[in-house]
Amino acid sequence: MTQRIRTALVGYGHGGQLQFAPHLATSPDYELTTVVTGDPVKANAVHRLSPATRVVATVEEIWDQPHDLVAVSTPHITHVAIAREAIARGVSVLVDKPMAVNSTAARELVEEAASAGVLLESFQNRRWDGDFMTLQGLLASGELGDVRVFESRFSWWDPVPAATWKASATVSEGGGALFDMGPHLLDQAILLFGPIESWYAELDSWRPASGADDDVVIMLSHRSGVRSRLWTSCVDRDFGPRFRVVGSRASYTLAGLDPQEHQAENGMTAADPGFGIDNSRVGRLVGEGCERAVPTLRGEHGRLFAGLAVSIREGAPLPVPLEDSLQVLEIIDAIHAATVIRGH
Repeated sequence: MTQRIRTALVGYGHGGQLQFAPHLATSPDYELTTVVTGDPVKANAVHRLSPATRVVATVEEIWDQPHDLVAVSTPHITHVAIAREAIARGVSVLVDKPMAVNSTAARELVEEAASAGVLLESFQNRRWDGDFMTLQGLLASGELGDVRVFESRFSWWDPVPAATWKASATVSEGGGALFDMGPHLLDQAILLFGPIESWYAELDSWRPASGADDDVVIMLSHRSGVRSRLWTSCVDRDFGPRFRVVGSRASYTLAGLDPQEHQAENGMTAADPGFGIDNSRVGRLVGEGCERAVPTLRGEHGRLFAGLAVSIREGAPLPVPLEDSLQVLEIIDAIHAATVIRGH
């Protein structure tokens, strides 16, 4: 396949509008052929971004035209059914994380795709956050020495959530902070420091209208000896550092969040020269007798889409191996099974 990859984007909520569409509508690899949304306001937003894109109200309508890829950015409980329909039609699928609301359903979906010879990928785009790539470079340089503690957090202040599916969904429906940002936190920790030997978690629900957990702490012990401390919260006024890493030679700290989502919210796309750049986010490396600033690399979520295009066209390995995403879901399953949500 040398032509642009004809893509249907199912869902134009937060993820579809801010994480999928800014790349699919501007990448030379893709043609955003169709978007599924029943909201006329969102339909207008699609046409402002990509005037030639067809907007339909239901998933069934996308099959009126041929597509090479279906990108799924809908409520978590719907992921499997939409992906399964695409697989049955021989169409490649990119599914937002989590791929399913439990690892059993996700593994069945992976097996169905393999049996049908159809490409299936999980959308772990935060492997290409600029801060995460900066940290990978520091680790590779050896400046930190042997890492002892890794701290990572995604937190914000949202005590009265908007009336969306995320606010009311139960755990069985894929709701809660652990299902929202937990897959990114766990994926990054395992990618950096390897398999997990043991874990401990706390799940809380502080918001009165919350359908599931909204404040999460996870402690991981990796086989490598590193301890990861992970947080995600919707009710944190003082977010704390995005990363704090303690090594035998030095420590690294960085505040703030990758700018790509915020930039997309303000109308930027991946085609804008400044997309992914935030020069104000400078990390701090402190070692014995020295301290220096560490500039943060440009975020490049587009690399996931570029890698996926090569996988679709040439059969190259997926940008995010499916087994990695399944492993993350298995840990989330275990946490949900063993941990009571305080406040419920």
